[in-house]
Amino acid sequence: MKKLTLLFSLLFSLTLFAQKKIVDYVNPNIGGIGHMLEPTIPLVHLPNSMMRISKEPKGYQSEKITHFPFTIVSHRKGTIGKFMISQNPTSQKPENWESAYDHDQETVSPYYYSVLLEDFDIKMELTASQHVSLSRFSFTNNAPANLYLQCRDNGKFNISPKENTITGFDMITAVDGIDLEHPVKIYFAVRFDQNMSDYGTFDTNKLDSNSKTISGNKIGAFFRFDDTSNPLQLKIAVSYISAEEAKKHLKSEMPDWDFDQYKESHKRIWNDALSKILVKGGSEDQKTVFYTALYRCYERMVNISEDGKYFSNYDQKIHSDDGVDFFVDDWVWDTYRATHPLMCLIDPENQSKKINSYIKMYEQSGWMPSFPLFTGDHTCMNGNHASSIIADAYFKGIRGFNIEKAFEGLKKNELEATMLPWKNGPATELDTFYHENGFFPALKPGEKEWVKEVHHWEKRQAVALTLGHSYDDWCIAQLAKDLNKKEDYQLFSKKANNYKNNFDSEIGFMAPKSSDGKWIRPFDPKLSGGLGGRAYFAENNSWTYTWDIQHDIAGLINLMGGNEKFNNKLDQLFVEPFGIPKWDYWDIFPDATGLTGQFVMGNEPSLHIPYLYNYSGAPWKTQKRIRSLMEVWFTNSPFGICGDEDGGGLSAFYVFSAMGFYPVTPGVPEYNIGSPIFNEITIDLGNGNQLQIIANNCSAKNKYIQSASLNGKELKGPYFDHSEIINGAKLILEMGPRPNKTWGSNPKFVPYSVSKN
Repeated sequence: MKKLTLLFSLLFSLTLFAQKKIVDYVNPNIGGIGHMLEPTIPLVHLPNSMMRISKEPKGYQSEKITHFPFTIVSHRKGTIGKFMISQNPTSQKPENWESAYDHDQETVSPYYYSVLLEDFDIKMELTASQHVSLSRFSFTNNAPANLYLQCRDNGKFNISPKENTITGFDMITAVDGIDLEHPVKIYFAVRFDQNMSDYGTFDTNKLDSNSKTISGNKIGAFFRFDDTSNPLQLKIAVSYISAEEAKKHLKSEMPDWDFDQYKESHKRIWNDALSKILVKGGSEDQKTVFYTALYRCYERMVNISEDGKYFSNYDQKIHSDDGVDFFVDDWVWDTYRATHPLMCLIDPENQSKKINSYIKMYEQSGWMPSFPLFTGDHTCMNGNHASSIIADAYFKGIRGFNIEKAFEGLKKNELEATMLPWKNGPATELDTFYHENGFFPALKPGEKEWVKEVHHWEKRQAVALTLGHSYDDWCIAQLAKDLNKKEDYQLFSKKANNYKNNFDSEIGFMAPKSSDGKWIRPFDPKLSGGLGGRAYFAENNSWTYTWDIQHDIAGLINLMGGNEKFNNKLDQLFVEPFGIPKWDYWDIFPDATGLTGQFVMGNEPSLHIPYLYNYSGAPWKTQKRIRSLMEVWFTNSPFGICGDEDGGGLSAFYVFSAMGFYPVTPGVPEYNIGSPIFNEITIDLGNGNQLQIIANNCSAKNKYIQSASLNGKELKGPYFDHSEIINGAKLILEMGPRPNKTWGSNPKFVPYSVSKN
């Protein structure tokens, strides 16, 4: 009998496993508690879709749900509209709509959200298509229900009671507290599946029953449904073009009210997208972390084409997209490192469209964008990193965009735009100094800022600018070389070496110089630079930025005095103490989360650093370090993201690293090898081609590569080329519990550096 019971139990478990889809591994609540700054957002959306929804307030620890947005226009940079259901008496006060909830009564997935609104015992369910959300409210108490819609900024509502339809718009007039030069309207169309018993409008002072239209700031509309014996369904469509376009979306995307049908359809779409990468082995938690990370990589960029048209706030016009979808919402400082290279592998068709969008934004605005939001290019961070994503795609064989026009825009930005952080516009006197002297000048201690264009909070970030633009100039130089632009190649190749001007050999770190060419003294690589190190760096210190030479690791090794000294300093990075109490350290560097010594796992400039041992004869140390960082800092819990995730910025690092490789230098069609956590990984490269990675004997202990082969040939170096895999390939790694210190250590087989290539 016991054997029979065991057999049934095994068969039941196998049946459950067979029914589990890839999308079922995703846990959007991972990272819902921020270590220091922003938590992740458990979005319901389709890959790269305009319609994106999550409960508010954000954060896993929020006690109540106050409302849901019509849509989240940009990751942390723009939300429009509010809607909420209540069975309290009709009220214009939002505090009377909100409800407590419990995560134990909540289901969260990429395609579906449900929650019990405990104050009313209302079950709310939600799913979303490209431009439309569909909500279903099921009532336990047979009492009247009020549904509220509200604008966040200056908006308008028009109610058509006979059609159970509402149209209007909300506005975004500012981003991060900065007024937009060109505020934007986001249009909406709303429809119910039941007749309303009462309706009206409201502002902050009063309700106006039977009112059909209202406009102004923080205005709204209410709808009462007396019969709650059946579920109530609500559709909200958004458009950046017009209210009529939003109404078209209602008809074309979810024309009827079959909630479960749409839910399953959206599940299939997500499952297909996530199944671009299939894994075997590893733990269930590791699969959950992996597929959740992959889900987050589809948050950006956002496709805003609507029936062959799109509105661009880069010239405030509606355009035909000419059959090529138009994308916005990208934080390039965060995403050029891993998110864009990942999409070059698994979604090259859309990657081409995204680059096309960058080029169109340049044509429409006159500048190549660096943080292209829907509202326009946002003044954020630093660098001209569009050069990276364009070069990376181009040298990986992705075409379908005007590379000559792209080069024109990149060159203009690099030579005519200001490099100053958090600033757009023409070059300043500091930029002229940089182009003439090869480094960005820092202020001396106690010296007051005299250049009015310098951001009062973000400062000059002098060293970070020199290092970042050295890499950007290298990207532009590679494009110039391929396009046979010899003078440009020579110019930008020379500028790509500017990073050397900030290496202080006396202390062995990247360090700031004043305009007279002298090193800033005193200078502490750990603590100097003020809040976030911003006088010299960006959010981090010199222990991070000293390694930020993605295009020339060999050159950095040479500056440090060879492999041994390089490795010793890299070892020290991961154990170097704070020097002051940790709380004081975080008071200076709040973005430095996921700390391992001075290494910052939770911020993007550090992502490539663990792979640098591959350049200095000790790839086994990369293998050990990568495994440790993934195990410690990426977990299946609300604390499972150790920094600002930034819409795929950190997640793409995990996706690559869990598969066993990483693009240290976007712009070079090459990948560094780390240590996979799965026994088998299969990547769908399109056109029937697959990259299969087999990690024999892979386990938690067996993290070290003993030998490797690619397509049946011995792999002597800890890297492989994009061209070797893109038409289909098999990478076999033999894993073991102790390092093979000879594998990958031959100095003849080292990943790309401009100094050696």
